[in-house]
Amino acid sequence: MARVGLGFSADILSEKCGVSRVTIARFESGNAVAAASVDAILKALADAGADFTRRAGRIGVTVPE
Repeated sequence: MARVGLGFSADILSEKCGVSRVTIARFESGNAVAAASVDAILKALADAGADFTRRAGRIGVTVPE
């Protein structure tokens, strides 16, 4: 949701975080990826303005307008 909300294609996110487009697709599909890849993806999204919250077993995200 964060990637789409920020207007990033998978290719753009791949460039910003240094993780392959295939790994991003695997992550978005719910498949296992290395923790370092997840950290890099989340950092790139947060650096672009995404704000992640965790509460009551749920993860939420907001992005700038």
